[in-house]
Amino acid sequence: MNKFIRLIIQVILWLAFGLIIWLNQGANSDILKENLVVFVSQLCLISGLIFFMASKLFFKKKYVLFTVVSVIAIIVTTYILTELFAMPIEPHQPINDFSSLPPESRRPPSHFLFYLLILTITYILALSIEVFIHLRKKEEETIKAKNVNLLNELKLLKSQISPHFLFNSLNNIYTLAGMDSNKTQKSIIHLSDMLRYVLYECEQETVPIKKEVKYIENYLKLFALKSSKDYPISIELKISNNSIPIAPMLLIPFIENALKHSNIDDKKNSFINIEINADDKNIDFKVENSIPQKSFIKDDVGGIGLENVKKRLAIIYPEKHMLEISESNKIFIVKLHLKLT
Repeated sequence: MNKFIRLIIQVILWLAFGLIIWLNQGANSDILKENLVVFVSQLCLISGLIFFMASKLFFKKKYVLFTVVSVIAIIVTTYILTELFAMPIEPHQPINDFSSLPPESRRPPSHFLFYLLILTITYILALSIEVFIHLRKKEEETIKAKNVNLLNELKLLKSQISPHFLFNSLNNIYTLAGMDSNKTQKSIIHLSDMLRYVLYECEQETVPIKKEVKYIENYLKLFALKSSKDYPISIELKISNNSIPIAPMLLIPFIENALKHSNIDDKKNSFINIEINADDKNIDFKVENSIPQKSFIKDDVGGIGLENVKKRLAIIYPEKHMLEISESNKIFIVKLHLKLT
């Protein structure tokens, strides 16, 4: 809201207030003249406050100078008003102690105080409105700045994820190239689907859960092509609606983490179980992986870490998610609950 609009609003406010007072006083023409002059004085004070005093002094924390200039402006305006409506004492009125006063001072002593009170109230209310609008504007700017920072951070997190997946996938294809040409062709198809998802779908805030699941399946298929035997990896899906929205690339880091730390190449002594349950209100994700009893050389899968996912969850699903990470009986368990409504 610019300064001119704020001025118009306050003019309408005080004009309506003055009109009500005039009607209550009998709609007298003399009172109307006085009220109009008072209104013009109020308008001058409010204009000075909006266009200069508030922006140049008060909001720049020059409080002393603001107070001094404001007091002077109110007193001078009040004095001018008092002079315009000076009320000389009527001939039949007892002179008493006023006989010694000069002619220009023969007016009701409360006239000055009356205008001073009106203009002071006007000024304080106008200042209160300006402060309120200023605080609202600052709050909006702060919210916008936070949103921009969150979006920038989210883009940074996504930029860390995408090249990482591409790097791992290319490593897998490189391994296959010298072993089996058919598997290499299949892996390129899976990779093509994955890249299409990353490049074109992940720019959106949310994607249908069907596409996220498809990406996970392609990733696991690409991983499985490294060996001629099946990996002990199971995935169970219970999805009521394929269009349920979910933030892209949110679940795959947990699966990567399981692949990295479970020593899944030891097919007899390891396993990974993945479960995804989703309806229109909630998404529940669970991944379990075995914890190797012996140390082993870890695969290059992973590398981003769970901290990245935690940051994304805090940004995308604030107070609408619950992440539980636990370890029990040599099993590493991750449970993620997302509230969609």
